[in-house]
Amino acid sequence: MKITYLIPGSGDNFYCGNCQRDTLYVSWLKKIENIEVSAIPLYLPPGDKNFGGELENEVFFGAVSLYLKEKVPLFRSMPTFVDRLLDSPSLLNFAAKQAGTTNPIGLEETTLSMIRTNDPSREKEISRLAKFIHDSGGTDIIHISNALIMGVAVQLKKVLGKPVVCSLQNEDDWIDEMKEPYGTMAWQLISAEEKHIDLFITTSHYFKKLIISKTGISEDKIYVVPSALEVVRDRKLYNSSEAPSIGYYSRLNKMNGLDKIIDAYIIIRKRNTHPGLKLHLSGGYTSDEKGFIKEQTTKLKKEGLENDVILYNAFSGAQKQSFFNSIDLLSVPVRKHDAYGLYLLEAISSAVPVVQPHTGAFPEIVESTKGGVTYTPDTVEKLAETLDELLNDREKLHKIGLAGRETISQNLTPKAMALGLIEVYKKLTKTL
Repeated sequence: MKITYLIPGSGDNFYCGNCQRDTLYVSWLKKIENIEVSAIPLYLPPGDKNFGGELENEVFFGAVSLYLKEKVPLFRSMPTFVDRLLDSPSLLNFAAKQAGTTNPIGLEETTLSMIRTNDPSREKEISRLAKFIHDSGGTDIIHISNALIMGVAVQLKKVLGKPVVCSLQNEDDWIDEMKEPYGTMAWQLISAEEKHIDLFITTSHYFKKLIISKTGISEDKIYVVPSALEVVRDRKLYNSSEAPSIGYYSRLNKMNGLDKIIDAYIIIRKRNTHPGLKLHLSGGYTSDEKGFIKEQTTKLKKEGLENDVILYNAFSGAQKQSFFNSIDLLSVPVRKHDAYGLYLLEAISSAVPVVQPHTGAFPEIVESTKGGVTYTPDTVEKLAETLDELLNDREKLHKIGLAGRETISQNLTPKAMALGLIEVYKKLTKTL
């Protein structure tokens, strides 16, 4: 079975759960016998921090030319060589570092355009992509990363005559930040165009229900395949002589609750119940977040705590594991209702318990892994109280982490995830 996976890039200057999910899918599908996968980037080249060597080098629907064609009609009739110049590696890498690529404001029309399944302006690039796939050995399944690019997939389906599978995760993050009436239009457009997609895959029952409520997609058309990670066995042993540490591992921004974890940390430090308590942060950020991060730094300096907060500049590789080995528990108190939260599996697979608000898919993850707790109401005060109580018994906390890691090693293995994906593919093809 040959699978073509279309992945929109977002650069590599912050932790992206969707990017991590996609690379997990691709890397583990490649390990299954008789499965071939070609991962093709759209918009931007995802960085090595997320994908390593899993992607093709060629980028389609480059962000620079796509944006200019949307904003300046003259660019729509430019010859092919101009597109190639605009989407040169140097320009795309520059675009990937800009905050605007992760913000829907100003990109509403482009978003709607990429959802529509009958946009004639894409025909030239669709033909180039179809030829690339054909010359690379063809495909049996077209799998797209999210519903915001379903228009591209459907046009490609018409050319290649192959079925389309669409992943669903966190589309609401982008759509709900769009200016009205564009946000409403985006949901309506997905609802109208979903008939062209053969099957959908999502990571949680929570998000399946949310998508059905937003779009009316049939329940029988959406399959839940939870994400999974390999467990890390070199977790350091609990050491009561070291000062405890709280960890935060996600993009460093307001939406993900960086200010909430910092405020909770300040509350606990003022109580002085855990002398020397540290706060470790990892996940990266865009230029848009610099002002917000400066506000948080100022807040910590005012309390005299800036030297007890450690920022990890890298969020992958050896430094990622060093981060997880340095903390007793992890909390990412997001303001949104998250579709999954792969950062939680990152922690639990390293035997680090998680503390999350009782929202979105978090209760589902905590229940299935036994690797942490949820709290309600979702307030800074309740977060501080929950963290404080758990840190009172670090030995018990460590045992919770080990139990969570063991549950993942038995029930949420990457191989099981890959086989779950293949079972969905098999519903659309007889190829083994």
